[in-house]
Amino acid sequence: MRKWCFGTVVGIGLAAVLMVLATPRPAHAFIHEIIAAICRAPAGDVEPPGQSSPDSKAFTRALLATGFIVGTDFIDNPAPANDQLIIHFDPTIPNSKFRSVGSDVTIPNGAGPGVDLVLNPGVEVDPDFAAHAHCTNF
Repeated sequence: MRKWCFGTVVGIGLAAVLMVLATPRPAHAFIHEIIAAICRAPAGDVEPPGQSSPDSKAFTRALLATGFIVGTDFIDNPAPANDQLIIHFDPTIPNSKFRSVGSDVTIPNGAGPGVDLVLNPGVEVDPDFAAHAHCTNF
């Protein structure tokens, strides 16, 4: 009887330890750099190297594959005007996670010195998208 009781107690204790170890802990994860940049959790470097490095084959691949980025144009303006890198977005696709602000947004020198970054159309976070709605720092 003692062996059975001891075995039962050890079994229950082992099961309790396994349950604690198997319980998922909250994680500050992100799907890609856009959600990471918005949530900033945890603080620090939030750019996954495959998606954010222009030298990578995966650079913005997810954004292009979903159709959120439709294409880009480079306009070489005569001096003294800055050149322009225009990124064309389609925020109407269901999984875009963003919505249009209604007009283009120009970021002076946003693509480098002397090159303005133009977002066509400008986009803002869609607060109804689940990842943004549940972001701890949004």
